[in-house]
Amino acid sequence: MKSYIVKRILSAIPLLLMISFLCFVFINMIPSDPAEVALRVRQTPVITEDAILQVREELGLNDPYLIRYLRWVGNCLKLDFGVSYTNPSRTVLGEISRCFPATFVLAMSSLVIVIVLSLPIGFFCAVYKDSLFDRIVRGIVFMTTAMPAYWVGLLLIWLISIQWDLLPTSGSGSVQHLILPSLTVALTYISTYIRLIRNNMLENMKEDYVLYANVRGLKQSTILVRHILKNSLHTCIVAIGMSVPQLMAGTIVVENVFAWPGLGKLCIASIFNRDYPVIQTYVLLIGTLFVVFNLLFDIIQSIADPRLRREVS
Repeated sequence: MKSYIVKRILSAIPLLLMISFLCFVFINMIPSDPAEVALRVRQTPVITEDAILQVREELGLNDPYLIRYLRWVGNCLKLDFGVSYTNPSRTVLGEISRCFPATFVLAMSSLVIVIVLSLPIGFFCAVYKDSLFDRIVRGIVFMTTAMPAYWVGLLLIWLISIQWDLLPTSGSGSVQHLILPSLTVALTYISTYIRLIRNNMLENMKEDYVLYANVRGLKQSTILVRHILKNSLHTCIVAIGMSVPQLMAGTIVVENVFAWPGLGKLCIASIFNRDYPVIQTYVLLIGTLFVVFNLLFDIIQSIADPRLRREVS
């Protein structure tokens, strides 16, 4: 098991380097000149060629492409992601650190809603397969999967905030402000996990150990909860782990709909302002989160599942 964990960690290093290289390449493929963008953001009255050349020298844009990439990666390892073009007095790390807690709270609250709702609904859909309840839930799941998050958010604002006047339409600062954006982010993932839990339970119901449990005379509730549901959740561990970075990446639209002061709102503002260092760091952060959480929950699943432990040992 230790050798497997070491191999998985070592295999993640080239993947992170590839993500950083692609992030650097794609951001630098944007046609706008970063030096000119920086001058416009700083509200320079007259932008001359000399001024552009001077800023390019300050930003190190005249150096060879590979040198710039290696310097950027080296600075990232030291948590130095550069300075924001929009506000040169602020570092990119400071901007990310300022907005990260709000996005993390939104993602975690959405994950709690996903687990609390999808687990019992998926369980009962599997137990009462093809019943009226199962058919209604599957219809709702189909509709919510097809609806884009921004449209769901606007619909909830119109219904709950404007028509019923129950919750605030935007902003942050209280639990009431958190409910609508969390529910909006969670809706798509709820439908995914309902299907996942339902299908896994239906597959496990066909296994031999369920037949043996019935032969032994165990209670049906014990078989469903302690055996079928427990074994069905093993396959959901990695999916739940991947949901954390997915939820954080998926908040980019919802945060702008509800004016939630998180990374998504910062990223959209940076795109409009051509604030390349912030965009580059945001993309790198999300990619790193995907790799780290996938690695972490893959290891957890290997430890929790005896079958996988035998394979990797």
